[in-house]
Amino acid sequence: MAGQQFQYDDSGNTFFYFLTSFVGLIVIPATYYLWPRDQNAEQIRLKNIRKVYGSCMWYRLRLSKPQPNIIPTVKKIVLLAGWALFLFLAYKVSKTDREYQEYNPYEVLNLDPGATVAEIKKQYRLLSLKFHPDKGGDEVMFMRIAKAYAALTDEESRKNWEEFGNPDGPQATSFGIALPAWIVDQKNSILVLLVYGLAFMVILPVVVGSWWYRSIRYSGDQILIRTTQIYTYFVYKTRNMDMKRLLMVLAGASEFDPQYNKDATSRPTDNVQIPQLIREIGSINLKKNEPPLTCPYSLKARVLLLSHLARMKIPETLEEDQQFMLKKCPALLQEMVNVICQLIIMARSREEREFRAPTLASLENCMKLSQMAVQGLQQFKSPLLQLPHIEEDNLRRVSNHKKYKIKTIQDLVSLKESDRHSLLHFLEDEKYEEVMAVLGSFPYVTMDIKSQVLDDEDSNNITVGSLVTVLVKLTRQTMAEVFEKEQSICAAEEQPAEDGQTEANKNRTKGGWQQKSKGPKKTAKSKKKKKPLKKKPTPVPLPQSKQQKQKQANGVVGNEAAVKEDEEEVSDKGSDSEEEETNRDSQSEKDDGSDRDSDREQDEKQNKDDEAEWQELQQSIQRKERALLETKSKITHPVFSLYFPEEKQEWWWLYIADRKEQTLISMPYHVCTLKDTEEVELKFPAPGKPGNYQYTVFLRSDSYMGLDQIKPLKLEVHEAKPVPENHPQWDTAIEGDDDQEDSEGFEDSFEEEEEEEDDDD
Repeated sequence: MAGQQFQYDDSGNTFFYFLTSFVGLIVIPATYYLWPRDQNAEQIRLKNIRKVYGSCMWYRLRLSKPQPNIIPTVKKIVLLAGWALFLFLAYKVSKTDREYQEYNPYEVLNLDPGATVAEIKKQYRLLSLKFHPDKGGDEVMFMRIAKAYAALTDEESRKNWEEFGNPDGPQATSFGIALPAWIVDQKNSILVLLVYGLAFMVILPVVVGSWWYRSIRYSGDQILIRTTQIYTYFVYKTRNMDMKRLLMVLAGASEFDPQYNKDATSRPTDNVQIPQLIREIGSINLKKNEPPLTCPYSLKARVLLLSHLARMKIPETLEEDQQFMLKKCPALLQEMVNVICQLIIMARSREEREFRAPTLASLENCMKLSQMAVQGLQQFKSPLLQLPHIEEDNLRRVSNHKKYKIKTIQDLVSLKESDRHSLLHFLEDEKYEEVMAVLGSFPYVTMDIKSQVLDDEDSNNITVGSLVTVLVKLTRQTMAEVFEKEQSICAAEEQPAEDGQTEANKNRTKGGWQQKSKGPKKTAKSKKKKKPLKKKPTPVPLPQSKQQKQKQANGVVGNEAAVKEDEEEVSDKGSDSEEEETNRDSQSEKDDGSDRDSDREQDEKQNKDDEAEWQELQQSIQRKERALLETKSKITHPVFSLYFPEEKQEWWWLYIADRKEQTLISMPYHVCTLKDTEEVELKFPAPGKPGNYQYTVFLRSDSYMGLDQIKPLKLEVHEAKPVPENHPQWDTAIEGDDDQEDSEGFEDSFEEEEEEEDDDD
């Protein structure tokens, strides 16, 4: 009977197939992801942005300390070696012989199919004489010849060959294992066990254990868990943190401790240089003992950060440590923002009064400190110091100018080109152009806000306790684009002003009569005087005799006149009634037409509203799907920073707050993908009481000072709709049951009628 047979690869051909597939699965994706990109592209990019970012520290460091080319070269060598191995294995596989071929006895005997028995016997004699073992022939070949001769001459063997493809009948199914046979050889068993034990019991556990030990120390944002714990403790301890306290807590991060971070260094010269900087700064409290905020590494980090904000010159031995610390600051401040938000959420979820949430001022101070650290400016310094070639001495000429009082970047942008050039007259032409190029690269972001309640019949009606969704559309432009728009607007305004002046001059030359004629003309009706109404004369009374004669004489005439008057009145009344009926019919037709038009308008309006709500719902679903499927790059626009040692991208914080109550309404959303436009959804529960509420939407930069945007948000909260007690959808009765109840009631009434008839009988 046929069975199954497993055998190792003695020749090694199957192992080559396996090895080729394995190497190909590694080499092809590795080449796509790891092949070094063109280094010239980075050099071209730096050359293109040199006009704007040439004075930045990170730009100068990038040019002075280019990235070493050893790593890309090693990558290329490894990948090329992998491809060489893959091609060699593919060539080896293509040259291997096929081991599993269909058995054909005619090919073994070198005969054509359909040969006669005489030809088969003759060929068998010739080949047996040639390959017989007794005559020095090949024994294996002789056995194959004998087997082929039997398959063609013996009836049973021929039948097995025709049915099963083998003269011996059905054979066992053979499965080849793509491993060479020497691996399971008894001679090599000890060596194989040693290799397996070393690979799976020593190397693999060590690699996984070291990776796991390093990974559990960091959060998802690559921040040490110990740093998060330190921030949580001190933020909870100090509800309202001012800038000094915030700097102290920031410097206590374990990233700056050499015990937890090998990149952080501690030198013996720090014991001399750090006290000198402390004396120069002069605003550091060293008496309070509050570890780890007062540890040597934390004190060093705080001093270096304060010297950076003051733009002080420090010794060259400390510059590298300062650069390392500044590179960590944006991520650490973002972690502190996350900690504050988590504590606010915990405070809202708990009803305990002892658990106090951090204040809104603490959150905003973290965001301001991020701007200060990137730009190297203290809290109340002018935002104009972010520009190149504007120092403290020059700033006084700009901010204290008699004609122009420039305090912010927006004030400088709003000036005309001539006024701006005259204001910065102390700069040379080359420096002025550089300042204008940098100023034109600064971002200008606008916000479009729309509040609604999703998944509701009336999305624009905000009720108590509903989930409010505020859709904010951010549009980023540069200050250079604002320059062009304002110049075009100013030119358009100046042109009609000049036209107006020329018209005014013409009007002044006109005569007085022309000016009087400009007044409103009186109408002809107003000029005509109303004539007094004439009174009808009263009839004079006659004597009685004359009155009787007059009556008799006028009797007949009076009767005829009366009859005529009655006929005229009847005709007038008939015509009046006909006119009234026609007016009523026309009025009723007009009313019907107006009702129909109003109904049509209402239907059209309702259809438009339904279509608009449906489109908004589809758009919200598409936005969610895009957010889930698309992974946008966080590379937006480089930040201009004179003293930051690393290239940083423009990121923003977006949140809603109540400025009157100083409370946070929605959690800050970190916008990291704003290149041109971006849509962000902010969600928060509606207030618990109906009324009008005034909120504020904040957009704060994490890199620039003085470019934050604020926009009001008004909410009108209504009472929630009462829950209906009965609804047609809630009626679980089945139509068949209703029919059955009706039939039962009919039968009962029919039986009652029969009983009444029997009683009458």
